[in-house]
Amino acid sequence: MLEEFVAQDPNDSFSRYALALELEKESRPQEALPQLREVIARDPSYVAAYYHLGRLLAQVGLLEDARDAYRRGLDVATASGDRRAGSEMQEALEMLE
Repeated sequence: MLEEFVAQDPNDSFSRYALALELEKESRPQEALPQLREVIARDPSYVAAYYHLGRLLAQVGLLEDARDAYRRGLDVATASGDRRAGSEMQEALEMLE
């Protein structure tokens, strides 16, 4: 159903983000990653996408890419005043270093 929502409205960040999370739950990270990247490309202020992108990149062994996702997400969270998300990304970034 989420795939249909994304097909109907490719700019719907929430549906695309939810699709990525479902793909992740189904152990399909290689399909989830492009969805999260697309959320960020279309909506760079969608803070939660950076965290999940970083986590998935780390899971598949792309640690430098994961660090980059967390750093960019931290910048976005800070700019938007989202302390909780910023704290989560800072913690995740520290775990990778």
